[in-house]
Amino acid sequence: MDELCAFFAEEEAIGVVEIILILVVLIGLVMIFKKQLVELVENILDKITKQSDSI
Repeated sequence: MDELCAFFAEEEAIGVVEIILILVVLIGLVMIFKKQLVELVENILDKITKQSDSI
């Protein structure tokens, strides 16, 4: 874990602004595809429930 922290500490190219921009893009994608993501998760959970009933 210390090695990972040291890597990020010495990495000067990654700044707060870049991290914020990445988060904004990810949040935007989630907002755009929210309906599809919810349907996908519901379908997966339904399949898990149906298959667990057969065990």
